[in-house]
Amino acid sequence: MIDEAVQPVLDGFVSSVCKVAAVEAIWLHGSLALGDYQLGRSDLDVIVVTSSPPPPAVADVHRQLIRDFPLAAKLHCSYMTELADLSVRHPTFAHRRYFDRPVTPVTRRELAIGNRTLFGPTPAELLPVVSDEELFAFIRRDLNDFWLPATRKRTNWYADIWVDLSLLTIARAHVTLATGDLITKRAAFDVLPYLGAPADVVEDIRRRRYGPEFRTGPWWRHTRAGLTRRFVSTAIPAVLGSPLSSR
Repeated sequence: MIDEAVQPVLDGFVSSVCKVAAVEAIWLHGSLALGDYQLGRSDLDVIVVTSSPPPPAVADVHRQLIRDFPLAAKLHCSYMTELADLSVRHPTFAHRRYFDRPVTPVTRRELAIGNRTLFGPTPAELLPVVSDEELFAFIRRDLNDFWLPATRKRTNWYADIWVDLSLLTIARAHVTLATGDLITKRAAFDVLPYLGAPADVVEDIRRRRYGPEFRTGPWWRHTRAGLTRRFVSTAIPAVLGSPLSSR
């Protein structure tokens, strides 16, 4: 079930974007599709399939929607005209701006699992299947080429988003590489102790995501940053080197 506060945002988006773009399908992914959506905290992750490149007016659709529904600021949408090529960077509106980014194998697998459609055919009808090999290769690159080098810098780790995403990404990656399954962020909390994640940091993330928050202030942020960097720098090689994840 979609939260009653979210449904008007999605309805307004579908109605508006279909007026300005050649829309073939609109799909949900992320927490909305996998059943882990948290109102006010989670993003509204959407894919729009179009038969021709979206016009500049789609950015105006997003900005008007944000004016009408403040929650729409969390609506992140990529516009896909090419479905088969994983390397294509698709026009995307997210974080209040318009830019290009790929639709990753993880997102494509989420679309297939959730199979949540707001308009047109389902992902299963249009989207090519992502193989386990493509999925595993992407996850390994993400850990090795993005997250591991990021531990060399100190400043990023004072931000909530870096702490949250790094730990949850590592836990979810570990499960996917070991089993082929995708798990939700909520389920990732059960995996983190097994990986040796700092308990206080895990609890901090849990409370900020699900409430109530319990720690603030510069001392905790400094301590948390160090604990997180150290964990990430050791956990990623362990996950990548696990016999289960190297298959």
